[in-house]
Amino acid sequence: MGNQKYGIDSDVLSSYAKDIKSIVDKECQIAIVIGGGNIYRGIQSEKSGFDRVQGDHMGMLATIINGMALQSALESLNIETRLQTAIRMEQIAEPYIRRRAIRHLERNRIVIFAAGTGNPFFSTDTAAALRASELDCELIIKATKVNGIYNKDPIIFKHAKLIKNISYNDVIKKSLKVMDLTAISLAKDTNIPIYITNIFKKNSLINVLNRKGSYSKIS
Repeated sequence: MGNQKYGIDSDVLSSYAKDIKSIVDKECQIAIVIGGGNIYRGIQSEKSGFDRVQGDHMGMLATIINGMALQSALESLNIETRLQTAIRMEQIAEPYIRRRAIRHLERNRIVIFAAGTGNPFFSTDTAAALRASELDCELIIKATKVNGIYNKDPIIFKHAKLIKNISYNDVIKKSLKVMDLTAISLAKDTNIPIYITNIFKKNSLINVLNRKGSYSKIS
């Protein structure tokens, strides 16, 4: 949403697409799980008087809007994509089918997964770990607002230190909030490393693949 209070900032969207293209040029197979917090956060719905389950479903619909926007941005760069959703809506996207998603990846299409897992109470972090496990992905990159995991809150403490490497167990024991703990547990079970990096820094995604720049690795 950039500097807006909500919605989609076209400049930010374009920047994301260009960063993703840098990985495409590296000839990687790419699957993307997208969130919807810029439009609606289901976990906050109860404060607004909505039932939690209803609110989570509204949040899933927000991720589909973002998925459509990202698909358009990538296709404007001549990148072939497919949008798959965990909630069926065939007029605008394919339903999630594992074998079909694998086939798209084999044909070097980017597959965007929207609507999370299709179930309430599960975050898009968990959806990312689930899809990565189902598709036998080599790694997960969590593109977020910070450079990685710190020993203290970097916003409050100027001298907070970046933790370059940390185990799944330590993240779980310390209840670190950088990613949903259900997602961490699933990634641990399927032995997929997770890299945390700052999506707002240019070239952050390609830097992770080249093992450069600021990031944290959970393994």
